[in-house]
Amino acid sequence: MSWLWAIIVGLVLGYIARAILPGKQSIPWWLTIVCGIVGSLLGNAVASWIGVEDTRGIDWIRHVLQLAGAVGVVALGTPMYTALRGNSGRMT
Repeated sequence: MSWLWAIIVGLVLGYIARAILPGKQSIPWWLTIVCGIVGSLLGNAVASWIGVEDTRGIDWIRHVLQLAGAVGVVALGTPMYTALRGNSGRMT
């Protein structure tokens, strides 16, 4: 069941990250979910490195780090996807 939770969190974080970033991110929905999942994992890793992975109550610092990770992964993943796809949506 944890894989389903990871997909849901990835979806939410990915779309929030896309909303935070300026401009249009031309990545498909599945890549948004993957970027959100990877960003969440990065945020959890940073939280454990600084010692805030398990706190009492809501882990706001961990959630902010997860969102920051998702924003970074979407920001890096969008131009990489566009470059690998071979075009930027422009007609020639």
